[in-house]
Amino acid sequence: MRLLGIPAVATLLGGAYAARARGQNPYYNGPVSANFDGLHFSDGREITKGFRDFFRWQLQGGKESWPASFSTPQQDVPPAKADGIRVSHVGHASFLIQAGGLNLITDPLFSERASPVQFAGPRRVNPPGVAFANLPKIDAILITHNHYDHLDLASVHRIFDRDCCRIIAPLGNDTIIRAKRPDITVEAHDWGGMIELSAGVYVTLVPSYHWSARGALDRRMALWASYVIGTPQGRIYHVGDTGYHDGAFFRDHGEAFGPFRLAILPIGAYEPRWFMADNHMNPDEAIQVMLSLQAEAALGHHWGTFQLTNEGIEQPRQALLGALAASNIAEERFRASLPGMVWEAAG
Repeated sequence: MRLLGIPAVATLLGGAYAARARGQNPYYNGPVSANFDGLHFSDGREITKGFRDFFRWQLQGGKESWPASFSTPQQDVPPAKADGIRVSHVGHASFLIQAGGLNLITDPLFSERASPVQFAGPRRVNPPGVAFANLPKIDAILITHNHYDHLDLASVHRIFDRDCCRIIAPLGNDTIIRAKRPDITVEAHDWGGMIELSAGVYVTLVPSYHWSARGALDRRMALWASYVIGTPQGRIYHVGDTGYHDGAFFRDHGEAFGPFRLAILPIGAYEPRWFMADNHMNPDEAIQVMLSLQAEAALGHHWGTFQLTNEGIEQPRQALLGALAASNIAEERFRASLPGMVWEAAG
């Protein structure tokens, strides 16, 4: 989800925008492919929303008020390593995944705001569920896409400086991460790229229905992805952001990689549906994804930390519970996760 309001529209990236004006991609200059036309990346869908729709949404109102703070479970203090699979919710789309003797973190965000600046933009209403001081040594950072609530450069740089870990990202995001830190090595991959992290752990980048942008003029110029994480204890499916569309990606991934021990899926930032449905699924759609993936369990994220869209802070959890009941699925199978919550599975 992009940053809302004036900062999102006004934020410029210097030379990147000069390149865009010349019809060049400032992040990636690879060959034309099935999902890259030489300038933009695509997930195969027609683009149906633009700036006019964005301003229509902003002017319509209807945004529910959020509290200044929102209680979460007790902070987690993870072990240095974990037996089996241990997943801690750090906050928003950030999870610490401990499996196969490795510690992975998705879309780390320890900053106060999901924004290019720390004086404006969406502010968190709860602290990270794992304090940075309690974060074990990280072996790899997994970045899903470049929106500010998923690619927080300060957090990525902070972890890298402490742990000198690997950084895995979709094509073009390496350029963004290294813009002010050319000393950092980032491994950038296309959809279908499989990366071995250890003898028993691998990640594969797979497509999702989303888009990318850091500002007003670089839409879809860096790739976005979800991750299949293979471990000795079973596979995990992690999505940072996605719409549902026709669900074909998820059925394909379920057939190719399933069944999964766990699916980590967004359930928030979905209202108003006329604007958000293309790129953000709602809880009912998230349940369909869990079923398509043949996932034993699921965790719902992307709610309750940053107010990005219209729905009230509790609405995603309540909607998930209602949709589970309507589908006769036990609440324990798909939990609406909050920072500090832990999910574990034995080997």
